Amino acid sequence: MTEKKILVVDDEPRIRKLVKDFLTMHGYKVVEAGDGEEAMDIFYSDKDIIMVILDIMMPKMDGWQTAKEIRAASKVPIIMLTAKDTERDELTSFDLGVDEFISKPFSPKVLTARVEAILRRTNPEENSVVELGGITVDKAARTVSVDGNPVELSFKEFELLTYFMDNKGIALSRENILNNVWNYDYFGDARTIDTHVKKLRNKLGGKGDLIKTIWGMGYKFDA
Repeated sequence: MTEKKILVVDDEPRIRKLVKDFLTMHGYKVVEAGDGEEAMDIFYSDKDIIMVILDIMMPKMDGWQTAKEIRAASKVPIIMLTAKDTERDELTSFDLGVDEFISKPFSPKVLTARVEAILRRTNPEENSVVELGGITVDKAARTVSVDGNPVELSFKEFELLTYFMDNKGIALSRENILNNVWNYDYFGDARTIDTHVKKLRNKLGGKGDLIKTIWGMGYKFDA
C-alpha cells in the first residue's frame, strides 16, 4: 500500500512540528520543507506525496509561486496555511488551484479533519460515470468532459460538481454544500462557495447555466 505522505511547507519550525505531530498521530508520514524552493525539490523527487500543506509568506519562493508550480505539474490537493486572512488572499489562492485556505492561528484538530476529508474523497471507491446535460463525470478517473471535450477542474471544483450532479433537481443550501463538500464545521461566510461556483460555471462554459442560483438559499443543478 502506498504510504500516506504529506509535504508540510512552512518557514516556522514550530508550525511544522505542530502539524507533523497531529498528522503523525493519525497515521500519516510528514515530509518537511522550510521554503518554496526546498518544497519543489522534494515534490519533484518524491512521487508518493499525496497532499501539500503550504504557507504563503516564506523566503526564497512564497506559497503562491510554489502552489502555481505544483498545480502546473500535479492535481495533488493543496491546503494553504497562512497568517494572511483577507478576501483578496483567499481568492488569489483559489485562482491558483488551492483546495483549502486555513488562517493562522488554527486548530490542528480541524486541520487534520480537513486533511482526512479531502483524502477520503480522493479514494476512488465510486467508479461510476455520471452524465447529465452534456457534462460527463468519471468519479474513478476524476475527469470531467463537456460535450466530449475535457475540462480541467481543481479538486474542490470536481467535488462541488459531483455533489451537484448527484443531487440534480434538489435545491441545496449553502450549509448543506459546506457540510457535504467541505465536510467540516465552517465558520466563514458564503463567499467560499460562491467563489467556487463562479469558477466552476466559467470552466463549464455554456453548461455552467445548469447550475442555478436559488436566491437567499444556495444552488441547484437543473439538467
